[in-house]
Amino acid sequence: MAGLLTIGLTGLNAAQLQLNTTSHNITNAATPGYSRQVVVQSTNEPLFSGVGFFGQGTRIAGVNRQYSQFLENQVLAADNRRSEFAAYSAQITQINNLLADPTAGLSPALQSFFAGTQEVAANPTSVPARQSLISSAQAMVSRFQAMDQRLTEIRSGVEGEIGTTVDSINVLADQIAQLNLRIVVAQAAGDGVPANDLLDQRNVLVSELNKLIKTSTTLEKDGQLNVFIGSGQPLVVGQTVSRLATQPSLNDPSRSAVVLVADNGNQILLPESVLNGGSLGGLLAFRRESLDSAQNRLGLIALGLATEFNRVHRLGSDLDGVLGGDFFTAPAVVTTPSTAATVTVDPAAVSQLTASDYRLSFDGANYTVTNINTGASQTFSAPGSTFEGLQIDVSGSTLTAGQSALIQPTRYAARDLAVAINDPRKVAAASPVSVTVPVSNAGNAKVSDIVVNSVAGLAPSSTDPHFAPFTLTWDGTNLTGLPGGYTIAPSAAYNPATEATGKVFTITAATGFSFTFKLAGTTEVGDTFTFASTTAGIADNRNAVRLGALQTEKVMIGSGGGAPTATFQSVYSQLVSAVGNKTREVQVGERAQETLLTQASEARDALSGVNLDEEAANLIRYLQAYQAAGRVMSVAQRLFDELLSIGR
Repeated sequence: MAGLLTIGLTGLNAAQLQLNTTSHNITNAATPGYSRQVVVQSTNEPLFSGVGFFGQGTRIAGVNRQYSQFLENQVLAADNRRSEFAAYSAQITQINNLLADPTAGLSPALQSFFAGTQEVAANPTSVPARQSLISSAQAMVSRFQAMDQRLTEIRSGVEGEIGTTVDSINVLADQIAQLNLRIVVAQAAGDGVPANDLLDQRNVLVSELNKLIKTSTTLEKDGQLNVFIGSGQPLVVGQTVSRLATQPSLNDPSRSAVVLVADNGNQILLPESVLNGGSLGGLLAFRRESLDSAQNRLGLIALGLATEFNRVHRLGSDLDGVLGGDFFTAPAVVTTPSTAATVTVDPAAVSQLTASDYRLSFDGANYTVTNINTGASQTFSAPGSTFEGLQIDVSGSTLTAGQSALIQPTRYAARDLAVAINDPRKVAAASPVSVTVPVSNAGNAKVSDIVVNSVAGLAPSSTDPHFAPFTLTWDGTNLTGLPGGYTIAPSAAYNPATEATGKVFTITAATGFSFTFKLAGTTEVGDTFTFASTTAGIADNRNAVRLGALQTEKVMIGSGGGAPTATFQSVYSQLVSAVGNKTREVQVGERAQETLLTQASEARDALSGVNLDEEAANLIRYLQAYQAAGRVMSVAQRLFDELLSIGR
């Protein structure tokens, strides 16, 4: 009877524990990260008798959670990439909306500005047209500055999110270390007995950490979990936690760099290339790949436009006959530290400018400037050199051996662009060189297409002529009468029989003043052509036409051979296209990872998730087992009572 009672009692206890575990599963069905638990039941050691072994009931071998590290790793990998794409997408969408906006983008402002230039070309003596040009220039500058301000706000937000993400990583790392301690203590109660609920809680923390930064883990024999980030840098080792922190980058103090602070206080700078994955990786990749590129390329347009427009504007003369000055205040190239070098843009090499930042390093003897994006470099010595459209002067450099500086030609150009003139009479719409062809000439040859290449050495004001007038006379073979110090190329020869369709000549003074003109038609001996300074106030639009032509002229982005390949508008279109394509790429990547995450989660949940229908069936099954075990004990009690009654 005692054996029967004991067997029933073991069954009753087993059913009770099964009911407890099933109830625990049901109540935690909606708990994030909970893994379904299953009671492992086995038989007690049987009792041997002369006729064989008789069972002694059942026992509970353990409570296991239905968990697969392989399936969990698949979920973590998909979720890590999804979080990276999500963070990237949330940021780049802001830039995409800004650049592609048909009213807030740069295209309408560029078109309006050049429309104002063309209006001046059509009405060169109209002061209202000149004022309208200045107003449209100011509106365009405001658009550049507004777009740059928005990009700066996005940059500030990214820097703030990087700091917040780093703080969240530290909090999760601390919590994982605390759970490591609790798990070690809990599992010390029994060898090989897992603390299921604590393990689930730790997995949830690892999952949350994995959303922020790509992690890898190793499990110790005592149950503690070690967490590593980057290329293997330890974040949590048992109960020891290394912390992440942000500090100003050594190369660019305006941006945050991530460092790993060890338990002993030592700091290790983590390159962005190893901090991939998760929200932090997405933010860093967005800042590095898209935000820097967008702001630099917007600045490239501003810098290129200001430099090239100023160059052509200085080749003209204004309504008072004064040589043109700068129309725009050209943005300065920013160097950090500022005493490392003096860097300016070469006006004659605008097409060589790039949207990259540069690093200037000094080895104690020579300087090396390196394009950070492409890796192209050039080594030179004092006083300086030219590289990719930049004039670098290191004659006053304060760099010492081993030090380097950051050169940012375009990063702040859109912010610093400004209109330099406010007097409409100062718009240099005219050309400073005019030609007179006497009606007394026997031939019909005409001079056209005068293009000033340089005004070096010319008198800037209208008080005196910019240059002394001179007359060229055709002697039957050559153009003669060129003043001393002047040269003509390719030669002074002109043959009306073969060159009547037009021949281009270039005249250059010793001072550097230079212009080209085209002579076409039939000449007769003694025909003259007089070149002189343009008279102030005449209806001359030749330089305004050149300024207007810059809208469609390819002056940016030099090819391998150095020839420019893009207009200002096409450079902006390339920027819009690049950002749009990257936005689409990131959004597609995010959706793909969401699909992979769903599939991986379903595979994991098929094993670890709680099925309420199944658990409801288990409740009935274990309830019946409990009732049956109770019935066994009841039978044992009746048998025992019968024995007692026989004894009485």
